[in-house]
Amino acid sequence: MIIFRYLAKEVLGNMLAVSLVLLLIFLSGRFVRYLADAASGKLDAGVLLTLIVYSLPVYLELILPLGLFVGILLAYGRLHVDSEMSVLSACGVSESRLVWYTLASASFVAAIVAFFSLYLGPKGVQATAQLMVEQRSRTDFETLTPARFHNLNDGQGVTYAEKMSRNKKRLNKVFIAELPSDNELSPTILVAETGETVVDNAKGRKYLLLKKGRRYVGKPGDADYEVIEFEEYSQLLPQADYALGSRKVTDGASTTDLLKSDTKQAYAALQWRFSLPVLVLIVSLLAVPLSRTQPRKGRYGKLLPAILLYIFYLVIVNGVRGIVEEDKEPVRGLLWLTHLGFFLLAMAFLAGGRLFSWLPIKSASKTAIEPKTRVETNHR
Repeated sequence: MIIFRYLAKEVLGNMLAVSLVLLLIFLSGRFVRYLADAASGKLDAGVLLTLIVYSLPVYLELILPLGLFVGILLAYGRLHVDSEMSVLSACGVSESRLVWYTLASASFVAAIVAFFSLYLGPKGVQATAQLMVEQRSRTDFETLTPARFHNLNDGQGVTYAEKMSRNKKRLNKVFIAELPSDNELSPTILVAETGETVVDNAKGRKYLLLKKGRRYVGKPGDADYEVIEFEEYSQLLPQADYALGSRKVTDGASTTDLLKSDTKQAYAALQWRFSLPVLVLIVSLLAVPLSRTQPRKGRYGKLLPAILLYIFYLVIVNGVRGIVEEDKEPVRGLLWLTHLGFFLLAMAFLAGGRLFSWLPIKSASKTAIEPKTRVETNHR
């Protein structure tokens, strides 16, 4: 039991360190993307932290298997380099016993990954999707920053507001310049004291209501400008065209809903969720033989090839999921055949040289004929 706690502490400690580094890398990349959207007005800066929290389960269900894999390589590699593994072997800890100890720690991680993939991850995806829909449904005027010029309608205009209310519904000192796509039409400039967004509940459309302003229509350089003063002026705002793809819809659906559905997308998403805990157990089996190293070679000698093997495994599983989604008659057990193949590969690595011990091939060192030497002694 003491040996098990020692090995589990080494493995899980390295796993947490590696997972934390990977999580910071992935989250920083996603945060930069969200920050760019917030700077361009596509997202409200107040929801950035919420989006990051919602994304945590989705990232962790992919990061934890890799963290465990690298953690086993680092922990057992150090034991091999420091000759602690030889000491453990001399004390009666066989490699099969080491595998069972590793699987015990991996089962704990697999349970956490299963909780993320089957329950918490879909909730995070669904919450993120709803929040993004709310953000995309906002009008261009709800994303303005006071006292700054902003593009309007994908570059077809420019808008400016000197002040804005806290709920971002009311604008003061509004300036709007609309540039038509047709060169024959004249640009339009709107100047108003106030502006606010109103909703027509009957039609479900949003309008910008400007009050106490002027509307200028004319081409630059011409003297025939049209000036219209108004007390109120309503302008229809474009509807949001944001929609979720079918892949995200299945990723955000609960596991219970996927079990009730008979579509191939639902089947592929469901098998993917069950595959992640299985992947944790298989990569832990792969990591045990890949961590074998000689003291003089160092514990990082096999780290890069092992990580490439893990990436290859994950890419194949993800590719099989895509095949199942797109195939008209998907092979039901194709994803599990992939896991079976890598499981057999792990068993072959664990067997090592013993896998071919039944072949009638002798080592060259044993079959070599040693020359007989004759020692003569002279007695004086």
